[in-house]
Formats: sequence, C-alpha cells, structure tokens
Amino acid sequence: MEYNSSEAGTNPTGASPIGGQAQGGLSQNTAAAIAYVTIIPAIVFLVVEPYNRNPFIRFHAFQSLGLGIVAFAVQMILTVIPVIGWLLLIPAGLAFLAVWIYTIIQASRGAWFKLPLIGNFAQEQATK
Repeated sequence: MEYNSSEAGTNPTGASPIGGQAQGGLSQNTAAAIAYVTIIPAIVFLVVEPYNRNPFIRFHAFQSLGLGIVAFAVQMILTVIPVIGWLLLIPAGLAFLAVWIYTIIQASRGAWFKLPLIGNFAQEQATK
C-alpha cells in the first residue's frame, strides 16, 4: 500500500505533515531515505531530535529496522537448510536488494510505502 505525503495534506498516521524541511537541516524525505542505508542511521533518527518527532521519518526508520531483521532472519534460515536453502540464498538476497532499493526511492519521493506486515508495525510505532 502506498501513500504520498503530498496528497490531501495528511498521512496515514493521522498527524499533519511537518513540511519538507526538518529543523535539523535534512529534509524529511532525505532523512527517511538515509534511514534505509543501514541500521545505524535508522536508530539515530529514532533517538535524535527533531527527527524522532517526525512521523514520516519514524515510520521509515522502523520499517528499515524491520526489513533488516527479516532479511537477516531469512538468510540465517536459508543458510542452515542444506542444498535447497543454499540455492535460494542468491535469489533471496537479490529480492531483498530490490525491495531495499525500492523503499529508498519511495522514501526519497515522500511516499508512505508500506511493506506487508512490516509496514503495519512501523506505522503503529511511528504514531506512538
């Protein structure tokens, strides 16, 4: 499911948008995209103000953490399954890479793109 933060001036969290520029200097789109780079920026954006007060940035930081955890778990499971699991490691890795690139692009465009299951959790956490 995809939402664009510019549509109708609202977002799926129910909070009003905080404009394009966060007070810390990075635009909210840039900060949300950077949250997907590794787990470290996602955690930083959840702790450091003003980013931790922006629902859009929080949503993408939580979704990034969830995606990282799921990717790690899937790769660990496939690693312990002989032959078939090992053969699936490359396609699974490529699939996670494609999803990761797509989420970065969507965040940089200002979209509230929700991944299945992970997106619902991220949205709940972003509104707390």
